[in-house]
Amino acid sequence: MKKIEKVKISTEFIKLDQFLKWVSICDSGSDAKDLILDGKVKLNGEIEIRRGRKLYPEYKIEVFDKIFILE
Repeated sequence: MKKIEKVKISTEFIKLDQFLKWVSICDSGSDAKDLILDGKVKLNGEIEIRRGRKLYPEYKIEVFDKIFILE
């Protein structure tokens, strides 16, 4: 079973690569880029390969065994 975590953002949106660093999935931008381009990140149930993809509240990000829901 995947762990679900709600994450509150204080801006209108956050970019996918920045989000992965912010929640400590990746240590650097290059790690985030590799993870995204390898197809290991899902956004709202579909694989997302655009690292600059804007994430807004209520979006669901799945990576490894975690699910993050933006608020």
